[in-house]
Amino acid sequence: MMRHTVTVRFAQALLEAALQLGVEVPAEMRQALTSGPRVPMAEQDAFWSLFCAARPEPLAGLRLGLSLQAGHLDIVGLLLLSCETLGDALEVLAEYAPIVGDQARFEVVRAANEVTLRYWPEFQACRNERVEATLGCVVNLARWMTSRGFQPRELLFAHHPSAEAEAYAALLCCPVRFGADVNGVVMDASELARPLIHAGGDVHAHLRALADDMLASLRQGSLSAKVEQVIRAHPRWGKERIAETLGISGRHLNRKLGAESVSFKALRETVLFGMAREALHGRQPTSAISAQLGFSDENAFSRAFSRWSGQTPAQYARGVSL
Repeated sequence: MMRHTVTVRFAQALLEAALQLGVEVPAEMRQALTSGPRVPMAEQDAFWSLFCAARPEPLAGLRLGLSLQAGHLDIVGLLLLSCETLGDALEVLAEYAPIVGDQARFEVVRAANEVTLRYWPEFQACRNERVEATLGCVVNLARWMTSRGFQPRELLFAHHPSAEAEAYAALLCCPVRFGADVNGVVMDASELARPLIHAGGDVHAHLRALADDMLASLRQGSLSAKVEQVIRAHPRWGKERIAETLGISGRHLNRKLGAESVSFKALRETVLFGMAREALHGRQPTSAISAQLGFSDENAFSRAFSRWSGQTPAQYARGVSL
């Protein structure tokens, strides 16, 4: 079973913020949260349970998230700071967030005139408070990296508020909507081109190489990593054939992936989406991409790609060529 973890720098940042808010944290928990390089997610769950019990007032999680800085996100924070534009930073966050904590993921979804950074948490302990902390951190960092220029349209929370929505909006300085279908940050599409204050150039490439190594090391040995490799090699194969290659049944594959908080369908679509983007960057025709990835025809591929990205393959390809 995959053991979910968070980077020790992130765990330390949360601990320090909680201490500054007057939360008493036992010595044993402090030790567990500062022993690295990674902290088991169970320890993080215990910390959040303690924090929410000690600070039961509304908005405590949001305030904690707003106190976080880029440096608290370890190499991911440095990588974000070295991006050229906010759009680049969002893609980096979606790709490398598992380095910070591997039991949640981000997804960038584009529509005609807006973009949503969706957040998909898999943890359960103090879920609402942690979601509020995460999205508060994202908005705060985006503003800081753009010299306060970034302005989201609204924040989306799938849960119900623990205080008046106006109190959230006052802290976040933007509209907030609860009971949404997803958690996320909605922004104008034009925000993607907003330049960042610490564009990195060669430093960015170096940091990305280091992050790639860390991400690969984090996933090494997990079943999801092995399944991803098989999908990349044989994108037309279905679940049963992939499971057979790995020496297990399709039902067993589902159970083992579920233990890693991954579904086969979501994993396969993530891999195919990545391969499709790579092919479009390489100027391959959609007919060839469709056949390579195992779709019945170009229309089926176009529908899937639109669902994944909010754009048709042609629209995405035009954006690549600009």
